[in-house]
Amino acid sequence: MNIFRLIGDMSHLLAIILLLLKMWKTRSCAGISGKSQILFALVFASRYLDLFTSFVSVYNSVMKIFFISTSLLTVYLMYFKFRATYDSNHDTFRVEFLVIPVGGLAFLVNHEFSPLEILWTFSIYLESVAILPQLFMMSKTGEAETITSHYLFALGSYRALYILNWVYRYYFEGFFDLIAVVAGCVQTILYCDFFYLYITKVLKGKRITLPA
Repeated sequence: MNIFRLIGDMSHLLAIILLLLKMWKTRSCAGISGKSQILFALVFASRYLDLFTSFVSVYNSVMKIFFISTSLLTVYLMYFKFRATYDSNHDTFRVEFLVIPVGGLAFLVNHEFSPLEILWTFSIYLESVAILPQLFMMSKTGEAETITSHYLFALGSYRALYILNWVYRYYFEGFFDLIAVVAGCVQTILYCDFFYLYITKVLKGKRITLPA
């Protein structure tokens, strides 16, 4: 564990907490892509199946349980508890265009051709593009609430910090995972435009608006 991974994990936790607080306090999931949340739930469910087969540390196990349970809770809130506020008219990204190619790639490019390894690889690839339905929804509505912007910034920061974690591990531990690094860089690149808008608008007290 190094400082970059720890801060990255905390940023990831913050993103999820901000999202859940936004929905619970406003009793609404307006502006949130349910399709992105389903993809994230699929990411965690497929990545952390080893929770039942291997033990790394208490911290590791607690984090896995947290991510699985909160992702499922988010999906439940969106599609059941606050379903009336879900904007399905704008959440129209075709997720099969992500899941099917990612699934095929996981079978073809992985570290080891075994069920758990393929599922782990699938989760890494899928996480890199899981935010696309949310970004697509924002482009259709033309705006994002401030709290939603905070959520997205924290989520993007988590992955950017993990890149620094990989640099640290390469230089000090000799560890390098090409699949995770490439997927993480792709995911961070997808956030670049949003980072710019967040810094130039949200941090100055303005609302993010996009050309719809």
